[in-house]
Amino acid sequence: MNANYLIVVGVDGSEGGRRALEWAAGEAATRGGAVQAIVAWSWDGIELGPVATSYPEEEQQRAGQMLDREIKALIERRGSHLPVAGEVIEGRPADVLTAAGRTADLLVLGSHGHSRVRHTVLGSVSEECIRKAACPVVVIPVPVHRNEPVRDPVLRT
Repeated sequence: MNANYLIVVGVDGSEGGRRALEWAAGEAATRGGAVQAIVAWSWDGIELGPVATSYPEEEQQRAGQMLDREIKALIERRGSHLPVAGEVIEGRPADVLTAAGRTADLLVLGSHGHSRVRHTVLGSVSEECIRKAACPVVVIPVPVHRNEPVRDPVLRT
């Protein structure tokens, strides 16, 4: 068992993030490592005097609740034997994930998340992480059919 092998995975509540977390869990189990699931959040509410569309605390709380749901669902599917930790960090997703990847052995991402901007092959966060990462990056594609198994990740070393 290699308890020092750490896989950081970006989770955002999307199908791509879910598939990335599932793949990372399988890889960590194979290597005897651990998974650190990270949600990057930022406050994008608009303040209009005393009225705001949301508050920073609410955004952070929503991010934490979503991460808890994703980890709980993963544990229900795979069991609790795999070390999985979750962390909610404020900041731009690519910055947060590449910073976390500096101490990781592998960074795993979904190919598309919740961004309004869609790129041909990769999402904008995935593209930026690939350019900035200090560790190998695996990008898990989201298939056309939702029930297809996770396969053929894009690996950049």
